[in-house]
Amino acid sequence: MAIQGKTDIDQLLAKSLKEIAVRRPVEKITIKEITDKAGVIRPTFYNHFQDKFELIEWIIRTELLEPVEPLIRNDMIIEAMVLLFTNIEKDKAFYSQLVKMEGPVKFHDIAKKCVREVLLELIQNESSGRVSKHKWLTPEVISSYYAQSMCFATEEWISMGMTISPREMAEAYQYMLTRSLTDIIKEL
Repeated sequence: MAIQGKTDIDQLLAKSLKEIAVRRPVEKITIKEITDKAGVIRPTFYNHFQDKFELIEWIIRTELLEPVEPLIRNDMIIEAMVLLFTNIEKDKAFYSQLVKMEGPVKFHDIAKKCVREVLLELIQNESSGRVSKHKWLTPEVISSYYAQSMCFATEEWISMGMTISPREMAEAYQYMLTRSLTDIIKEL
């Protein structure tokens, strides 16, 4: 194997995990299986990631969240959501397996952590120097709330077989985000 950079190895390990995950429950996949499929030795994996859950985090960050960040920063929320759902749909088999993860580490927890960190940074940058009207509404609380909401909606969409298009899902989620519960009940 030719000498490869960190990103190349990360991508190779991610591709390996994704290919195995469509045939086998994620919680049962071993590091050896991932490295054998990738054609690297186990120490190489551990030079890049602590465990397969950190690899899943890397996949979420690089393949789902990083591409949508510029859109979010430019107030293109619907477009960001459409891109996010489209990228998930492209790897439908993989994400369908991830939402089924059992055990102490669940996809929801990994995804929520990643989304919360992105939102926290965004909120802190945008609200720098301003004081919230409500002391309880800290950037941490707000980012956790929206991360929970976004992950729930995304996981439900995946679990239901992604039967509606990414655009329709983005519009439905945007609808919920921009209305109060009272408004939604009245509009049903």
